[in-house]
Amino acid sequence: MAYPPQPWSLRGQMYVSVWLVPVDRLPPVPPEVAAAVRLVRLGRFALVGTAWVDYQPGGDMAYRELLGAVLMRAGLRPRVTITHIWVDSADSRDGGRELWGIPKDLADFELTGTEAAAVTAGQPIATASIRRSRLALRLPIGFRVVQALAGPALTTPVRARARCGPARLTWQIAPDGPLGFLAGRRPLLSLAATDFDMRFGTPPPN
Repeated sequence: MAYPPQPWSLRGQMYVSVWLVPVDRLPPVPPEVAAAVRLVRLGRFALVGTAWVDYQPGGDMAYRELLGAVLMRAGLRPRVTITHIWVDSADSRDGGRELWGIPKDLADFELTGTEAAAVTAGQPIATASIRRSRLALRLPIGFRVVQALAGPALTTPVRARARCGPARLTWQIAPDGPLGFLAGRRPLLSLAATDFDMRFGTPPPN
């Protein structure tokens, strides 16, 4: 096992956009997840989040990531289901799949504080320009990820602290790529969560 045991302690920079997407345009979720949580609907729309993440040295692993996730709920409690995710680390890919059922694939990245791009198997996924506001507050962040893992859906806690503030992300998404359901759309809002310290997962039982 080349990846560390959970929980992973991670540090870095994150740039998030939130989108309103018609429900009939959403990517499918595994049946195990659909049985455990329900889609959060705003009329005929749902909320999708996308994020560029630069996990930097100082944590358990250092790699770059692009993800897409759908907002769900367990009763009234919000949950997140990751439908698309790419990393540039085989160890992160394997750990994400085996520990939490996160469907990570590999991609090549360009990711700085102002520009981002991802390509998988020679196929463009997305690019973005990033503009951060100087307004930011260090805040706690907490959410739970629900994924299918060898049977019933698994719920994994995520906790972090970050400097959070508004941002502007201008996306260009390949229409025939895996995030093509977002092509031609504009985010509802974008945020930067910089200099974060994150704890992903729980210790295994003794």
